[in-house]
Amino acid sequence: MDTAEVILSVLVVVIIIVSLLSNVLVLICFLYNPEIRKQVPGLFNLNLTFCNLLLTVSNMPLTLVGLVSHAQPGGDGFCQTVGFLETFLSTNSMLSMAALSIDRWIAVVFPLRYHSKMRHKDAAFVLGYTWVHSVSFSTVAACLSWVGYHRLYASCTLANPRANSRTQFVIFTVFFHSFTFLLSFIVLCFTYLKVLKVARFHCKRIDVITMQTLVLLVDIHPSVRQRCLEEQKRRRQRATKKISTFIGTFMLCFAPYVITRIVELFPAVPINPHWGIVSKCLTYSKAACDPFVYSLLRHQYKKTCTDIINRLLKRSSLNASGRRQENQGNSIPTAN
Repeated sequence: MDTAEVILSVLVVVIIIVSLLSNVLVLICFLYNPEIRKQVPGLFNLNLTFCNLLLTVSNMPLTLVGLVSHAQPGGDGFCQTVGFLETFLSTNSMLSMAALSIDRWIAVVFPLRYHSKMRHKDAAFVLGYTWVHSVSFSTVAACLSWVGYHRLYASCTLANPRANSRTQFVIFTVFFHSFTFLLSFIVLCFTYLKVLKVARFHCKRIDVITMQTLVLLVDIHPSVRQRCLEEQKRRRQRATKKISTFIGTFMLCFAPYVITRIVELFPAVPINPHWGIVSKCLTYSKAACDPFVYSLLRHQYKKTCTDIINRLLKRSSLNASGRRQENQGNSIPTAN
């Protein structure tokens, strides 16, 4: 192994650890807090967490094995099964992000009709579509033997070892990425830009009221006035940062891999093998980012994590106190 491969191997290990811990924490919060379970976005988050966890424990370690050993992990049948799973989970996670963006769009743009437009059965219908969509593409690829070990990515993923079906594979690859990555990206841009437009409109209304108040309060201290103006600026930037995070992480993690897969269809264009693995690591890093982007940085999840930690600390302190009292009781000599 050269230096680049060692660095990439360490990167994969870090991604596995962070993804496993963060997604498990999201799952614990979901099971612990009944309010999270009652909310419709919780179903989309649960589906996304399920995909990320399964991808972390099934595909990432095998990529690490392929990267270290420079060989296919397991037999052909095993690798085809893992490739089917990787295609399904990647597609499902992208569509889950699109579903979360649709949920936010309805909640912000149509707040009064949200509970009638996005009920649990509506969320179940959307999730059903994501599963059917993901299974369809994965099944077609598996039935046509277009999943297997790909040396460029050191992974069991979409691959076409047969030269006689190259044209069909090219058409399938273009359709697959168009109806997964591109479709999800368009949905994300449309919904979140609409959300940003509404957020900016409300910020302007609040800014007008704030400025009118500052004009009326002529005796207000300059420091208070300055804090109000700074809060106006932070309020305008907050929504933009959130939307940029949602769309930016999606593009940063998935776009390099998808572009590489499209470029790979042209045999005349050489691709650096290290870049292939880097692009694959970027897609894996999305599984480690999603818990923070969609869940753990939200107030409700932060509060749930704090409650869990406090409960564990309280229980451990009670157990320690009980053991001390028991030891003290045992140390008291009995009178003859």
